[in-house]
Amino acid sequence: MQPINQRKLDHIDIVSDEAGMDRCKHYFDRIQLTHRALPNLDLAKVDPSIGFMGKNLSFPLLISSMTGGADAELVKINTNLAEAAEAEGVALAVGSQRIFLSNDAARESFELREHAPTALLFGNLGAVQLNYNVGLADCEAAVRVLDADGLYLHLNPLQEAVQPEGDTNFENLHSKISTIVKTLKKPVIIKEVGAGISPEDVEHLLAAGVKYIDVAGTGGTSWSMVESRRREDPDLGELFADWGIPTPLALHRMKPYRHEVQLIASGGVRNGIDMAKSMILGASLCGLARPFLQPARESAEAVRTAIRKLKREFTTAMFLLGAGGIDDLKGREDLILNENWH
Repeated sequence: MQPINQRKLDHIDIVSDEAGMDRCKHYFDRIQLTHRALPNLDLAKVDPSIGFMGKNLSFPLLISSMTGGADAELVKINTNLAEAAEAEGVALAVGSQRIFLSNDAARESFELREHAPTALLFGNLGAVQLNYNVGLADCEAAVRVLDADGLYLHLNPLQEAVQPEGDTNFENLHSKISTIVKTLKKPVIIKEVGAGISPEDVEHLLAAGVKYIDVAGTGGTSWSMVESRRREDPDLGELFADWGIPTPLALHRMKPYRHEVQLIASGGVRNGIDMAKSMILGASLCGLARPFLQPARESAEAVRTAIRKLKREFTTAMFLLGAGGIDDLKGREDLILNENWH
């Protein structure tokens, strides 16, 4: 089996089987919100829908990047996720498509448009691969096989540093990102994979023309911990297990840039209240991955059940905050009771 494909299978098994990979830091719990005893709303009329990149979502949920590759299990996971995303009206980003560039057998796991004809779909490649001979043609291929609405380029310096076979040359990467942003005929979203994006990073990304950023902070799955399980010497990955910027703080520090970029919140978002807090902190979408992994290994219906649970939680939070629609919630930091939470 191709090493990269085995790595994807290792990742799925480790994240699924070891609870310690989810750091469960509950950073969002530090934020207290203003309860409305008289919300002046009918819960049945609360509208959690939102538009993003020209498509309407039933509520601001993105099923975040997980996997894809040349294996029946990986095909099943992505197919179930795609069918559920389509049925429930939410967005989906696939895992890294790098394997598809070198192994055509992985194509099926990314040919998801037939399962999600109207859903908002995102392709995904590691940004660092732009320093390892991946170029515009490869980005176009990643978008084309998925018929994607946009492309994630993920930044993962910690994961690559800990990974036994990691690619760690991030030198001058922002200029390579700029080339793709300016030449790819689809929107490009930049994200971390669980350590957060800083204002200093945003300055470089804005200069590169980036308009969409997924802050992907700490608090959820630790890819440093995941990679530690694949090393003979796990100490390095364990030491850096909680390295990075907590997701709520990363969002808060993006406040000066909200008029220039659209933000996605991921990293430790685990329920509808976390989603509401993310929106209050300026996010347009909220990404979750691990909560959908086990359901996706079962069926599309199991994924749909998990999505509907989140939607009910999120809508209930809106109701209790007196927010009848997304515009009553997004960026409304006045709804936070304890101003010194950060």
